[in-house]
Amino acid sequence: MAIKYSKVATGGTFDEIHLGHIALLSKAFQVGTNVIIGISSDEFAKAKGKVIHSYDERVTNLRRTIHSNFDDARFQIVKLDTTYGPAVISEDVAALIVSTERATVGYEINKIRINRGISPLSIIIVDMVRAEDGTPISSSRIRAGQIDAQGKLLRRK
Repeated sequence: MAIKYSKVATGGTFDEIHLGHIALLSKAFQVGTNVIIGISSDEFAKAKGKVIHSYDERVTNLRRTIHSNFDDARFQIVKLDTTYGPAVISEDVAALIVSTERATVGYEINKIRINRGISPLSIIIVDMVRAEDGTPISSSRIRAGQIDAQGKLLRRK
């Protein structure tokens, strides 16, 4: 994608960072000059499901991952206490980078933006990265010991 937006947003829990997160971030840094990355707060993450790492640990791990994988990345990390985050009201965000699993959230954000008189975002959907068994890589599968962060199977079902 050759389009370059001045500011894009993406988000997640980023509990166990894996190839799916790398794909999402890669697309965000590819299309956005500046990237806002929302990370679920501890309270919000726990309400959505099981997490292992605290917010501070997740931020540290994400920063380390970005610095080791993306040269000259310009990003800001914000704490998410809701599903929508700053993309709902931030008029300078032009695009939202989401996984296929979370695409509906992007459309919901655009409905809210339009109702508030704010231009809708371009929604850029990144395909889920699949493990060796063909199912998506996820933090919950990593925590369960089924796969590693690269999608390699650790034990047979």
